Order: sequence, then structure tokens, then C-alpha cells
Amino acid sequence: MKQPLALSLSIAGLGAIWTYLALGPLAGFVLVWAGFIAWGCFFATGGDTQALSKTITGGVYGVILAWVALFVIVNVPVAALGTVWPAIVVGVTVFFLVIVANVDFLSAVPANVFGYASTVAYSLHQGGTADAAAPLESLTAVGFSNPLILVIVSIVAGALFGYASGQLNNALGKKGA
Repeated sequence: MKQPLALSLSIAGLGAIWTYLALGPLAGFVLVWAGFIAWGCFFATGGDTQALSKTITGGVYGVILAWVALFVIVNVPVAALGTVWPAIVVGVTVFFLVIVANVDFLSAVPANVFGYASTVAYSLHQGGTADAAAPLESLTAVGFSNPLILVIVSIVAGALFGYASGQLNNALGKKGA
């Protein structure tokens, strides 16, 4: 089978399974979109075992730095600075997001950024419900309401699905198949 078809089939099939799991049995434990971001990052960083490692470590590193930024912004209010305070906190944490690019396992800066951005996006654009607090109110929760935990699990799972789709692509696309 030709590679474009093999890759399309592997990503389509596993993408459907990922979506079913994320929206069904794993709902509340993973975010479908964060998994797809990690999946894309896996292929963008090379689509091999080194890419898997860099996607996971970089994504997790980004999630942790974003969580630190959110935690500081929420718990150390500096009202006199208004929106300058969150900008300073983001600037400082993003500096550390990128300065590590010379460390091999954190050298895929897009993975770091995707983890950071996914955490901030989820945390800022989800309100609380009658049953659950908003992510910014759950930064210290022990469980999947905490964006630190939820986004990390989503990124790891998405990267693993990316790896699996790459392996399936290789199996389907073997010469002579």
C-alpha cells in the first residue's frame, strides 16, 4: 500500500478510536483535542521513538510551567499591576520554556509550547459547573479536575496514539504489501 494511504488509514482508524475513548469511557480523564495536539507534535518532531520521548517530555514540561504560571497568577495577586502581572509571570515562565532547548530531551521547543498552550487554553476557557470547580479553582486538586494532571495524561496518551499510528502506517505501507 502506498505511504499516503497507509498513513491516512492508520491515523483515521486510531483517530476514531481515540475520539471514542476520549469522549466516551475516558471522558473526564483525557481531552480529545490535547491528545491530537500531542499526536501532531509526534509527527512534526520526526515520528520515531526519539520524537515520542521529546513529545512527552517537552509536553509535560510545558504543562508544568503553565501550571506554575497559573498557580502564581491565581495565588499571588498583584492588583496594582493589573494585567501587567500575569504578563510578567507568563514572560518569566516562557523564558524557561525555551531556554532549555539545548537539553536534548527538551529540545523540541514546539512540544514544550504545545503543552504550555494546552494547559493555559483549557484552564482559561473552562468554567465551573454545578458539579465541578473551574480549572483555575482546581490547581491543587488531587485528581483529573486539576489541569496539571488532565493535560499531562492527555498529552502522553495522544503521543502514544501518534506512535501507534506510525507503527501501523509502517506495517500497512511495507513495500510489496
